Amino acid sequence: MREAKSELPEVIVVGLPTIFKFYDEELSKKYRMLKSWESSLPLENYICKHAQSVKAMICSPSHLGIQISSSLFRLLPSLRLIVTTSTGLDHIDLVECRRRGISVASAATLFSEDVADFAVGLLIDVVRRISAAHRFVNNGLWGQFPLGSKVGSRKIGIVGLGSIGLKVAQRLEAFGCTISYQSRNKKPVPYPFYHDVYELATNCDVLVICCALTDQTHHLINKEVLLTLGKKGVIINIARGAIINEMELVQCLEEGEIAGAGLDVFENEPNVPKELLSLDNVVLTRHIAFLTEDSMRAMYELVCGNLEAFFFNRPLLSPVLDD
Repeated sequence: MREAKSELPEVIVVGLPTIFKFYDEELSKKYRMLKSWESSLPLENYICKHAQSVKAMICSPSHLGIQISSSLFRLLPSLRLIVTTSTGLDHIDLVECRRRGISVASAATLFSEDVADFAVGLLIDVVRRISAAHRFVNNGLWGQFPLGSKVGSRKIGIVGLGSIGLKVAQRLEAFGCTISYQSRNKKPVPYPFYHDVYELATNCDVLVICCALTDQTHHLINKEVLLTLGKKGVIINIARGAIINEMELVQCLEEGEIAGAGLDVFENEPNVPKELLSLDNVVLTRHIAFLTEDSMRAMYELVCGNLEAFFFNRPLLSPVLDD
């Protein structure tokens, strides 16, 4: 017999994680999901009224604008687990979690292959002008079209050689690209390593941004880096928008200081600078690099697995902090 809903373990859901658009019904059969977005109450009021005793939370990535920090923790004295549906952790105060004994589980490397595929797709689109060519034909034109450039001759600089960055490197190496990288630490890989992003940009004509957003990487890619990349340079960002100084990127694109950009993320989502919308050398998507049917199914299984592990006092499947 199925457990009565009132007896199911309670989980507070903060924000509207994408997984609920696909697996809401399945998740709600396993747990009593307290969905803050369904209430007209402000989040803090909702927690005070419905969720003060909950022990587990599912939360959305930072681009949805909700920070999981001490202001929420004070309202959730029993909270012992946060499951985030993202790889990035810039929306969670990990120091405060550690202090309070709150375990954290993330998407870990779940999205790495899909995001790496998407990064390569953006690069191909930009340098071969595929989206621009589509618009050209869509507008009824069939005359001379600007030439694109070869993908395989590119010198690729990966900013952040973690799981995603490494998979991007491996894919582009198969195209015949030359790979180098900048990361916090040197990795056991055959690619040249640069401590400094300016030095990396000096030796590359494509930068692919794959690093996490931290205080150190905020606006890491600024006008000076872009000018160093040069007029044939292309920048691809599938990480976090605020790693690039967006206004300086817009300026460099408008003035022809770099050749193009492929952007899946933006500094102030969902707001996209209007200047980017009219540029033919820019490909824009709406933070979807990780979104595939396969990744959503895997995310559902990982979220359920982490919650089950927590409630049955077993090791988490994808721990970031495990108290």
